[in-house]
Amino acid sequence: MSIKKLHSMLLSKEFSCKELTQAYLDAVQRENSHINAYIKATPETALSAAKKVDEKLARGEELLPLEGIPMTLKDNISTKDIETTCCSNILKGYIPIYDATVWQILQKQNAVLLGKTNMDEFAMGSSCETSCFGGAKNPHNISHVAGGSSGGAAAAVAGNLAVYGLGSDTGGSIRQPASFCGIVGMKPTYGTVSRYGLIAYASSLDQIGPIASCVEDAALVYDAIAQYDPMDSTSQGKKAPVSGNLGQSLKGKKIGVPREYFDGVRKEVSFALQQALKVYESLGVQMVYFDLPVLKYALPVYYILACAEASSNLGRYDGIRYGYKTQHYNGIHEMICKTRSEGFGAEVKRRILLGNYVLSSGYYDAYYKKAQNLRGSIIQAFKNAFAQCDVILSPTVPMTAFKEGFSSQDQVETYLTDICTVPVNIAGLPAISIPCGFDGSGLPIGMQLIGDTFCEETILNAAYCFEQETKTETLKQVPMGVRL
Repeated sequence: MSIKKLHSMLLSKEFSCKELTQAYLDAVQRENSHINAYIKATPETALSAAKKVDEKLARGEELLPLEGIPMTLKDNISTKDIETTCCSNILKGYIPIYDATVWQILQKQNAVLLGKTNMDEFAMGSSCETSCFGGAKNPHNISHVAGGSSGGAAAAVAGNLAVYGLGSDTGGSIRQPASFCGIVGMKPTYGTVSRYGLIAYASSLDQIGPIASCVEDAALVYDAIAQYDPMDSTSQGKKAPVSGNLGQSLKGKKIGVPREYFDGVRKEVSFALQQALKVYESLGVQMVYFDLPVLKYALPVYYILACAEASSNLGRYDGIRYGYKTQHYNGIHEMICKTRSEGFGAEVKRRILLGNYVLSSGYYDAYYKKAQNLRGSIIQAFKNAFAQCDVILSPTVPMTAFKEGFSSQDQVETYLTDICTVPVNIAGLPAISIPCGFDGSGLPIGMQLIGDTFCEETILNAAYCFEQETKTETLKQVPMGVRL
């Protein structure tokens, strides 16, 4: 059920918030072993919030849009007194002493936190399989991955084990699992949502955003969390609320279709996108086809910049300040080396090594500096593109969800799943992934809509209109989850 529907049912007292919360907690306990979406349930926190909501209802008070709605947080979002591990052995047992700003905001709205969700270790991965707790599975077919790095949140929402979740997106980590799981995932403009309390992967690329079952839910969550935060030096907040402005006519709008986004895309994905373009044309949208050649540099630019920033951000995990510490060592240098070798997984080590390499003397100018220059070119190319159109349409991922174990067999092919999503993070743009069909195996296909900076309303409205026009064709129930 949507946030709006559950909100209405709470107000009409069809059930209490405690009953709603308990139904979701029971579903998590019953079903989570099948999809491994949650790595930690928080029933006491959830029921405490539910009690406050029921007390408000008993007094006849109005509820805020997200009050009493069961939700999840990715395990790299700090929660005071609740273990936060980034799904890494090096942070097992770490209990934060403060809350992330987004969680502070939601607590004030009495959001019901069901638990912390699974993710790729330190958000590094495209399948959720680098988690030290094992990977999350796709509710549409549990032999396939949920995607990454926010795979747990996507699996929880798609499996009806949460109404919505918050994830983080560094190069597509919200949109890619949303595409694989057949739900909605939104990456806001860089700076609209505070990163304070988000355990960093790559600080100039990371952004928190919503994962939800429908566009309106994503808009409601975005409106709640997109606030200016003085604790985050990059915070700007949003320009205006967007959830109340959905459903505006698209007649006369222009959708841009860069040809490079469709290179190497699987046939079934390409066909679904062509059908989506026809839907938009029927709504009065004009298509603008153009070239965006700079996109071919986006993936190498992303991996150079992200790994360079990761090597710096992850330098703090040394066994001295907090987290895991090796048991046997001779001297501080051996202690740090063994702690990091034992605590980090293979993918994290790989990216730290790459980051240190591109930042090292003799290679800085050849790689890191050149990548920063190309980043400027990518930003300018998108500015030029938005002079021609209102929204850019592309696949979210060139394929549907791959089988478990594929990422360990072919690292390069796995990295290529980010090829359509990373340009958005490089340029700091907003983007949303919405379902637009299924492949022959019944796995969801995602469509990405990209907007200019601070144009969340534009992409949400375009996504909402498509959703309303096609919801019978893009909706597929998963036989699990909460029973009300």
